[in-house]
Order: sequence, then C-alpha cells, then structure tokens
Amino acid sequence: MNKISIIMPAYRAEATIRESIGSVIAQTYEDWELLVIDDASTDKTLEIANAFAEFDDRIRVFAGKVNKGVASARNAGIRQATGEYLAFLDSDDLWHESKLEKQLRFMLETGAEISFTATSYINAAGRPYAYVLPAEDKFSYRALRRRNIMSCSSVMVRRDCMIPFPPGFMHEDYAVWLQIVKKAGQARGLNEPLLMYRMSENSKSAGRLASAKMTFSAYRTAGYGRIRSAFFTLRYALHSISKRRKIRAKRAMNAGEKN
Repeated sequence: MNKISIIMPAYRAEATIRESIGSVIAQTYEDWELLVIDDASTDKTLEIANAFAEFDDRIRVFAGKVNKGVASARNAGIRQATGEYLAFLDSDDLWHESKLEKQLRFMLETGAEISFTATSYINAAGRPYAYVLPAEDKFSYRALRRRNIMSCSSVMVRRDCMIPFPPGFMHEDYAVWLQIVKKAGQARGLNEPLLMYRMSENSKSAGRLASAKMTFSAYRTAGYGRIRSAFFTLRYALHSISKRRKIRAKRAMNAGEKN
C-alpha cells in the first residue's frame, strides 16, 4: 500500500478539531499518518489532539512554543512526514470517509503528481450549503493562474513533488500549487465533493482587501512582475466574487425551503 501523510496545522481550534480528526480516523483507507502541528495554541487544541494520539498511534502531535503561522506549521509537518503522498486538512474542515481511498486510486490510475477534489461547503455550525465547487479533470497551469479551485484541504501530492510553503502575508497554498502545477503541466481533478470546507461567517470588505493583497503576493512569489500580478489578482477577485454570490444564493435557497 501507499502510505499517506496528512498535515494538519492547528491554532486555537478546540471547537472544530475533534470533528476534523474524527473524519481522518473514519477513512476507509487505513495506511495513513496524521501529523497535527499545534501552532502554540492558547486553548485546549493541543490537549484534544494529544488525547486522539493516545487512542490511535497513527496520529503524531507536535507542539510549537511560538506561534509562527500556518505556512511554518505545514512545513514542520512535511519535514516529519514519512508517506509517499501528502494530503492537507485544516483543523476546521472535514473529509468524506472515502476521500483518501478514492483520491489515491485516482492518482495511481492517472499518474497524477498533484490532484484535488470538488468541494462542498458547511457553515460555522456544520450545516451544509447546497453549492458545490466542481473539480476539472485536467486543470492546467493557465487555468489555475486565472482562478484557484484547488481547496487546500482537498489536495494530495506526491511527496517528491512537494515544495515548502512560503512564509509571509499571502495565500501560501496557492503560491505552492502554482509552482507545482507549472512544473507538472497540470493538476488532475476528481469531481466528487470529498471535502467539506467550513465557511467563516465573517466576510467583510476589509477581509476581501486583505485577501486581494495576499493573492497579489502569491503571484509575486510565483515569479510574476507587479503589473501582471495586479492584473491576475483582479481577474482572480472577480472569480471569487462570483463564487461567493453562488454560495449566498444557495444559502438563501436553503433558508427559503426550510421556512
């Protein structure tokens, strides 16, 4: 079997990490290790993760003494990984129980170096939205440059193709996918919603401005100049606005059906 190393950065995630780890334990594919990197949490995140590690020896927990951010936490997990494949799961997201089994089989059948799945969405309380972000089977570098449909918690990559996440104020996962996909030629998308992505209830204009700045930094990290990075950021933002509108429309539809 092919061992999969799952990287889970965690910071003050006591409200959600039980479910996230539980969705890993429930996987039908069993040859995995879960590396929980606690980024100096000030709540019970570390305590909860350690309790799971006592229950299942496939879970290893690493406690940081200083908060260094999600990129450093993921890189710490990658350094400790022993699997042939790497998967990423944030400490508030959830996986369908067949996620690892189906995605690994898909990668082996297609020879993919990096893959991702379709994404479904849940709210902060875990209630599902009707909207699903589909995955394109052959997702080219040019397509990824226009819009990012590769949710980090859906990605699986061959370990020998992985590069470190860049630190700093940016969408560090997007910066990495751009570089890996450019080299690989394409990412392969498994069009099944095997990831449940937890949406934040807070979506303010200040947050969107910060997101645009982080996207701009990701393009700069990928090697583009300021003008092209600004153009790509604008195009990316327009796609993100469209996606958010679709999610809100589905949420309103759900609410109407329940009334």
